[in-house]
Amino acid sequence: MARWSTAACLLAVVVIMLGAWTRLVDAGLGCPDWPGCYGFLTVPQSETRIAIANARFPETPVDVSKGWPEMIHRYAAGILGLVVFGLAAIAVRNRRAGVPVKLPLFIAAFILLQGAFGAWTVTLKLWPQVVALHLLGGFTTLTLLLLLTLRLRKRSRSVAPSSTASPALARLRPWMYGGLLLVIMQIALGAWTAANYAAVACTDLPTCQGQWWPEGMDFRHGFDITQQVGPNYLGGQLTADGRVAIHVTHRLGAVIVLGYFLVLLALLWRHRSDSGLDSSILLVAAALVVQIGLGLANVWLHIPLAIAVAHNAMGAGLLLAIVHLIWHHRQLPQAHTSPATHTTTINREVTA
Repeated sequence: MARWSTAACLLAVVVIMLGAWTRLVDAGLGCPDWPGCYGFLTVPQSETRIAIANARFPETPVDVSKGWPEMIHRYAAGILGLVVFGLAAIAVRNRRAGVPVKLPLFIAAFILLQGAFGAWTVTLKLWPQVVALHLLGGFTTLTLLLLLTLRLRKRSRSVAPSSTASPALARLRPWMYGGLLLVIMQIALGAWTAANYAAVACTDLPTCQGQWWPEGMDFRHGFDITQQVGPNYLGGQLTADGRVAIHVTHRLGAVIVLGYFLVLLALLWRHRSDSGLDSSILLVAAALVVQIGLGLANVWLHIPLAIAVAHNAMGAGLLLAIVHLIWHHRQLPQAHTSPATHTTTINREVTA
């Protein structure tokens, strides 16, 4: 199960990257129906099938180059769903052996919800609210699979931790959860940026359109979550001022996340002692540096496809690295020195 769960994590990363690729090549509506494509299991390519497809959906004629990215993404997501359902079935079958059951079942249920959001993404014509939630659902699925993998690997090893968390290191745990929350919020901002096609709203750095604080930014319009259902949102419906507001907010979020983790990682490194968290701390630092670099490259190079997809993937990587760090921190027994000192004092008094 641990090996299959690890494979599911890797496949979930691939699905996230394929979703980003589909969105970036404007293929989100490459197939106007779901789960098939113009009523077929594959993208229609023969003249006969294309004629049938165009008759079924006259408003959206077949574009083979847009249909295949959409269907490849669906195929990969479908395979991931089958793997998750398999893990849930194995967990239920071996529940008496102490295998985690609730988490695999919850992931399986969440996959069904994620599939529904995938369908709504198409049927509601890329409605930004659904697109953003669908992207966040992919990150959530990946995180849950990582937690399952860590639990299964811990159970298979059954080795007690040889180190403890010092009081100073233990006190940093709430701040680690704060960092996790910040990253989740930044991912949500990234999802909203992508759903509203706001990544190209600013094409210069460190300013935006030559200004540190662009005039006319419309935050109310940019973060309007009541956009109506109905229009085709391919390419976005927001005004330029609204998109600039989204982009600038995403940039500010990146600066806040970077500053927060520079301090937090420095404190964790200072108090790590022999906790064994060295590799986990360095992993978060590396993921953060790479993600910031990819974000800058996106703007400087005007959203090249490969870098934009990598930026999405590394966002998932940063999230996983932080969850991994928190997990290993939680596994460390807490060092309690005060009770022992108190007991020694009492013993001395009794002896006296």
